[in-house]
Amino acid sequence: MNVSERGRESDNRPYFFLSYAHTPPWGSGGGDPDHWVHVLFTDLCDHIMALTDLPAGTPAGFMDRELRSGDGWPEKLSENLATCRVFVPLFSPRYFTSEMCGREWFAFHERILRARAAGEGDVPAIVPALWTRVDYAQLPDSVRHIHIDHGAFGERYTAHGIYGLIKLNRLRDEYEEIVLGLAQRIVRVAHESPLPAGRPRPYESTPSAFKPRGEGPRHIHLTVAAPTRDSLPQHRDVRPYGEDAQDWNPYHSESTRPLSTLAEELIRSLDYRITVSSFDDEDTGDTDDDDVAKAPSGRPGILLVDRWVLTDEERRRRLAEFDSKARPWVNAVVPWNRSDVQCHGAEGRKLAEKLENTLPMILDRGRRTDCRMAVNGIPSLKAFTDVLPLVVAHTFRQYLKHATAHPPAGPHVPRPRLMGPTHQPPYLDAGPDNGGEA
Repeated sequence: MNVSERGRESDNRPYFFLSYAHTPPWGSGGGDPDHWVHVLFTDLCDHIMALTDLPAGTPAGFMDRELRSGDGWPEKLSENLATCRVFVPLFSPRYFTSEMCGREWFAFHERILRARAAGEGDVPAIVPALWTRVDYAQLPDSVRHIHIDHGAFGERYTAHGIYGLIKLNRLRDEYEEIVLGLAQRIVRVAHESPLPAGRPRPYESTPSAFKPRGEGPRHIHLTVAAPTRDSLPQHRDVRPYGEDAQDWNPYHSESTRPLSTLAEELIRSLDYRITVSSFDDEDTGDTDDDDVAKAPSGRPGILLVDRWVLTDEERRRRLAEFDSKARPWVNAVVPWNRSDVQCHGAEGRKLAEKLENTLPMILDRGRRTDCRMAVNGIPSLKAFTDVLPLVVAHTFRQYLKHATAHPPAGPHVPRPRLMGPTHQPPYLDAGPDNGGEA
């Protein structure tokens, strides 16, 4: 296959992936509850075929309508999420409680993060559409950074969504106008900001971009322990480093961005609120145990550590102190670029041994999980983006399991008192306002 043939083949990728929440069947009608979603999909495909030069027989878009009961549908979903040019989520209250939709969003958004890390710029390849009305407060944190200009399509669209327009005959013209505008935007984004195809991500192991229904805000604190350019050994390659620890970029041959920035975006895309700091800026000295080796406000934490930080004896000592007092909800991630020749050989083995002696508790904790690669050394950017969601999920589970709950303060209500047979029946002491004890 020559270059022109490969280019023509890539141009034949589907223009969009339609992501929607399946409506559960109810009643005795037996009809397809997602019939109108399929109508929208068909209309979008018709418009895109008219607006582009896709060859006959080439799918203009993808939706999973035909896959729900078929074999191999996870693989088909993953393949299309890795190749479709634009992701079109149909916003509805049900959408953000769907684990399936959350997985689709994460898999596609990961492609955007990879493209951004590779220097492709900010690719706006997610084009949301309102299926039903959704208030801003209903949007997960992982979605709120996406630019949404629903108001440009008119008040009725904002109030009723596409579902309302398609169901009301008197609004049929507005439906047609909205769908044509959506198709035009899909084509424009696909052409002006092309998103490279990625590798299919196994659907079953893809995390959701939305927190479970009813769960409150989730927090993670990321601490970066890495040298700065002016604190490196003289023989160390300076390219992975900057003026601050957060500038550290061990995969500089694959990414133009600091690793902490990529990690922050990836964790935020999992619907966590994240704070980031440099280990140099955190106080882990001789203070009370309750204030040492834990994230701000007792939040679950991840230590992103470069083995070269151990060449500084003071940092090594402080990391050892950190390890000795680390809570169960603090875990480590150890990036280690296999393309960095200085990370191999005798010096690399020496640093690996020094890390084992410095962080024995945290490393042992990490090896007893399904994400042991995180502490054994992550050799590439791809492996890093694969393992970080696992570490985040494990860290938060440990926090829920071990952290002490602190319920909000409220009025003191003593337990009912059990009285003897000569006393009054048990009662609830309501406090001094009604004659009870304070």
